[in-house]
Amino acid sequence: MLRNREIRRFASLFLALAAIASAVGFATDIAAGVLVLASSAAFGAVFFAFTRARYRNLAHIVKQIDLVLHNADRIELDDFDEGELSILKNEITKMTVRIREQNDALKKEKKHLADSLADIAHQLRTPLTSADIILSFLREDIDEKDRRAFASEMGDLLAGMDWLITSLLKLSRLDAGVVEFQRERIKVSDLIEVAVRPLQIPMELRGVRLRTDILPEAAICGDTGWLAEAMRNIIKNCMENTGEGGSIEIACDGRAQFTELSVRDSGAGFEGEDLPRLFDRFYRGKGAPAAGYGIGLSLSKTIIEHHGGTVKARNHPDGGAVFTVRFPK
Repeated sequence: MLRNREIRRFASLFLALAAIASAVGFATDIAAGVLVLASSAAFGAVFFAFTRARYRNLAHIVKQIDLVLHNADRIELDDFDEGELSILKNEITKMTVRIREQNDALKKEKKHLADSLADIAHQLRTPLTSADIILSFLREDIDEKDRRAFASEMGDLLAGMDWLITSLLKLSRLDAGVVEFQRERIKVSDLIEVAVRPLQIPMELRGVRLRTDILPEAAICGDTGWLAEAMRNIIKNCMENTGEGGSIEIACDGRAQFTELSVRDSGAGFEGEDLPRLFDRFYRGKGAPAAGYGIGLSLSKTIIEHHGGTVKARNHPDGGAVFTVRFPK
């Protein structure tokens, strides 16, 4: 307690004043001097006891704070009477709860990062192993037809890995919150046109028919590039699951509170066990294409949610899968 400079200054000033008052009292009358001296001693003793108890409580609080800094699971703070220590105790309790929540969140993030790295390594290991096998074949004496076939397959593997790495980088930027989205009014018909453009040739090769039912005035607010990618991944998933000669229907329903887009395919729909995890990162359902990575729908969900929207998937009663995307107006 006496290590506090303010306490030492106060004690010195108090002793000086008490000595002066006592001297004046004794000079006036012995009884007055004794009364002043006794009063000063009593006041000093009470102040010393009160301050000592106060510092003891402060030392206990400091010890508990130190335990928090060393990752203690819980702290024990006595109940103080109303006053500064009670206010301090309440604030420290709030701080402790907040620190514990942040520590728990950090542990979850670390686990998520470790799991993501393991998934990324697994996803890249398969095409890399296939590429290594193809290279071993290319080193052998094979005819030109087989060489071209292997080279084409190698190109597909490299393109797939490039798409995976690019998508993971986009997801990491979205997770880190460093993406600045453009906020502009977008016609839904224009958005779907941009999203479908890279898929037109694959659809023609598969014989997949695309039908749209979108009102000309339907519009949403957001970033055209990012939202087009989100919708493209959903439409691509429908294209891959609808089969040869299938169909995809895209409709837009403009309501008072939100704009709703639905994408339905004519495929077999989803397995019941796949629906709850359909948008999980790296999750691939039973009917997923062998070349899929389980990243496209997760990326779509993240982009849509960053625009304040929602996306859900379900099986249509008449068959096929339905993706429902809603954006607030």
